[in-house]
Amino acid sequence: MNKLILAEKPSAARSIAAVLNANERGGGFFMGSGYIVSYCAGHLLELATPEKYDESYAKWRYADLPIIPEVWKHIPAQGKAAQLEVVRGLMNRADVECVINACDAGREGEHIFRLVYEYAKCSKPIKRLWILSMEDAAIKTGMDNLRDGAEYDNLYIAASCREHADWIVGLNATRLFSILYGTTLNTGRVQSPTLAMLVKRESDIDRFASKPFYIPIIDCGSFTAASERVEDGDEAESVRVACDGNQAHVSSVEQQQRPVAPPKLYDLTTLQREANRLLGFTAQQTLDYVQSLYEKKLLTYPRTDSRYLTGDMRDTAAALIALLRQKPEYSNADFTPDIDRLIDDKQVTDHHAIIPTTEVGRTDFSALPAGEREVLRLVINRLLCAVAPVHTYEAVVAVLECSGYSFVVKGKTVTTDGWKAFDAAYKASLKVKPDTDEDEAPDTALPGLYKGQVFGNVTATVKEGKTTPPKRLTEDTVLSGMENAGAEEMPDDLERRGLGTPATRAAIIEKLIKAGLAERQRKNLVPTEKGRNLIAVLPDALTSPKLTAEWEHRLKQVERGGLSGDAFIADIEAFTKAIISDNSTPKPEYTKLFTGKQSDNPTLGNCPRCGSPVREGAKGYFCDSRACSFKMWKESRFWTAKKKPLTAEIVTSLLSVGSAAVKGLRSEKSGKLYDAIIVLYDAGTGNANYKLAFEGRAAK
Repeated sequence: MNKLILAEKPSAARSIAAVLNANERGGGFFMGSGYIVSYCAGHLLELATPEKYDESYAKWRYADLPIIPEVWKHIPAQGKAAQLEVVRGLMNRADVECVINACDAGREGEHIFRLVYEYAKCSKPIKRLWILSMEDAAIKTGMDNLRDGAEYDNLYIAASCREHADWIVGLNATRLFSILYGTTLNTGRVQSPTLAMLVKRESDIDRFASKPFYIPIIDCGSFTAASERVEDGDEAESVRVACDGNQAHVSSVEQQQRPVAPPKLYDLTTLQREANRLLGFTAQQTLDYVQSLYEKKLLTYPRTDSRYLTGDMRDTAAALIALLRQKPEYSNADFTPDIDRLIDDKQVTDHHAIIPTTEVGRTDFSALPAGEREVLRLVINRLLCAVAPVHTYEAVVAVLECSGYSFVVKGKTVTTDGWKAFDAAYKASLKVKPDTDEDEAPDTALPGLYKGQVFGNVTATVKEGKTTPPKRLTEDTVLSGMENAGAEEMPDDLERRGLGTPATRAAIIEKLIKAGLAERQRKNLVPTEKGRNLIAVLPDALTSPKLTAEWEHRLKQVERGGLSGDAFIADIEAFTKAIISDNSTPKPEYTKLFTGKQSDNPTLGNCPRCGSPVREGAKGYFCDSRACSFKMWKESRFWTAKKKPLTAEIVTSLLSVGSAAVKGLRSEKSGKLYDAIIVLYDAGTGNANYKLAFEGRAAK
């Protein structure tokens, strides 16, 4: 009799077969020593589309919603039918006594296996090979300690709930809003709140009104000290005049020794963020690289949300660090590693942090593809930093008084390089140097200062600047936002935070881009016009990160047996039905943005670009033509800064004669009110722009 082992991918099957001496090749499997080893090649089955349940669903109609199958159907994934039949046949072979699930050790791995097992109508006993690396030793140990498949029933139920919930919410909401607005509008349980994050950031940037600020500074010869930032230039100038050429004395000096603890090990999301920031990789690229490194036995299991190791890994970690130090590129890691800092059993559930395996000691890094090599180097660097000594520095804060005004100077002197020396050497080796962290103050040492010290004839100046808008989101900051979604509403409940899981976040970003709802602009992720319009018409319930984070928490409860799968899906169905009943008609002001249909609102004038009518919407004034991007936002930076609403009357004048006389504009500098002529300045792309004009003076 044989035991059938089913891995998730061909590479994993080859590794397992080699360890078990199952060296005889078959069509889609390996055989020998009492084992048959096959693979799923990823998802062999996928949920059927609605028309597979009822042909009438091929046409999208509001009356058919919600579509919720009573019995779920799965069909062979595209291009996978042949391997599916191989696996089905192997499961039902008379000489196979049991089936061993060797798919990846996670929710999706369990799901992939169980779907095939049920599709094959197999009833043979299930054993589980649960390993966190593909090293030979790990495979041998895992095979010696196979677990009963029933231990993972709840994990499979949670995976099915996630799949069904995404189908129910995503399909019904997509059909609903596509029907309402006449174009395909992809929505999703996790996708829509993520898109809403991008849209909110762009809206914050659009509304931002830059303001000038002024900082009085005194030069004491060997250093400068700064007063508080003020918004009034005249006030700053008064400070400068009062202090210039006068004496300044030190009123207080505070010195503190401050430690900076080494960073924790990587979980998948943190690794994706760092790889984006330091290496410029997308989240999906990083996931692909770490998955390949896992299959090559060079990294442990990547789809983890833990940043610690378990106590029984202490010796393994110590041996791994000793092995790394033998490689020339890491021989400079000359310190006594603090292994205990890596260990916390309470912080590890199914999977520990991502670390290299001992195979790295036998690997020529130069033979790896460039992307994989750089991710491996990043993980190794993090491991060595995590066990390196604490970085310490002395922080000095001195306050100086001059002509009745206070000035502050800060200094920083490194006392122990610790882990930062090793980290700096790694970053210096990168071809593209990463941006300096904004929260890291420069290591500027101050001269010896003491209370009562006097500096004569100081030079006073005023530094001018402007406030800057929020930065656009990158994949680094989007992943951080997804990971911490719901934190403001639930600051003390870590389990109720997060959009998606470490394993799915990269795919969500890629879906937004593929659907044309977001795009990459260099390192930034920016919503498209279609994406912004979609969020404008979606109800808050579909864009709420808090609600989605709560669903993810409930899925974890299902995994642990604290909530039934039926109860979870019942909530999802009720939510979907409410969304459909509450959104039976489109919002007229947004219909034209998607379909080109004119709203019933009156025409205020003709578009300066294409000549089409311009009408009022909920948030601005828009050209009727879908091909034209002309728009005048009611809360643009120009109007909000001047505390003046953009009314239909003003718009009519701007469109008809190109200008409008407006009274009661507020000065950003003084706060006083003034009257001016607003001139419409249209650059030909994007939003409308405006200039100020005064009687007898040119517009500015």
